[in-house]
Amino acid sequence: MVKKIVEYQGTGRRKTSTARVRLALGVGKVRVNGKDVEQHFPLETHRRIIEQPLELTGNTKRFDVLADVSGGGLSGQAGAIRLGIARALLQADETYRPALKDAGFLTRDPRMKERKKPGQPGARKRFQFSKR
Repeated sequence: MVKKIVEYQGTGRRKTSTARVRLALGVGKVRVNGKDVEQHFPLETHRRIIEQPLELTGNTKRFDVLADVSGGGLSGQAGAIRLGIARALLQADETYRPALKDAGFLTRDPRMKERKKPGQPGARKRFQFSKR
């Protein structure tokens, strides 16, 4: 007999990072790109960001988190994983929605790097004005 594995999926994005997150019933292990979370995110701050939706809903020891993340830096990747976990938790139990929404975990952070304009050294910077 084939044992069916219960899995919930969520996609998260922040800045230029994209994360595909899967939640499986387990003991609370977090793996990012096939590595342990401590290896991928050496700073405690980033690991706390990732765990926030699980702590809020009381599921830190109930689900194993498997995340594939690409693009951007560590802060963007941590934010993308947080959004992916929050969306996957909604698939697991819709009653988490009010708590996650009040905490702001279901909102995609729209802030992106502004593009560089042509004929200028940067997005906002201008070359020095010369009257003559």
